[in-house]
Amino acid sequence: MRRPQPIPTSPGQESVWDYPRPPRVEQVPERITIRLGGDLIADTRDAVRVLETSHPPVYYLPIADFIGGALSDASGSSFCEFKGAARYLDVHGGGLVAAGAAWNYPHPSPGFEVLSTRVAVYAGPMDECTVGDEVVVPQPGGFYGGWVTSSVVGPFKGVPGSMGW
Repeated sequence: MRRPQPIPTSPGQESVWDYPRPPRVEQVPERITIRLGGDLIADTRDAVRVLETSHPPVYYLPIADFIGGALSDASGSSFCEFKGAARYLDVHGGGLVAAGAAWNYPHPSPGFEVLSTRVAVYAGPMDECTVGDEVVVPQPGGFYGGWVTSSVVGPFKGVPGSMGW
């Protein structure tokens, strides 16, 4: 399948088609928050993001920056050729449970060790996820966990027809 035509960037934007493969991990300077069931369940200034070609950034927050009881083990697992074996977590907030809505890599592959004590969350099941003052939009398609903000342009993996990208 042909690589899609990247959307031109404007000042202050990044194209996901300039992100590397294998992915890169970088520190995030902005404050990151997550709300579920009306409760603020995570708030940090110590997040990292994983950048991979064709994907909006996936944000990983320290487990310690979630409120007590916000995360519990869930069934299921997956494997990333770059990061290794992931485990899934249920996310709790305000009396709600978002089943399997978070994941982490307890024993990540070399180069991704910083992810071992961090969790990524699917934005879709949450009330709100923010990067700085901006509310994110979930990556299309439901499988991938990227967070779309106005600072990134695609097209993004996950849209119909993107399986072979």
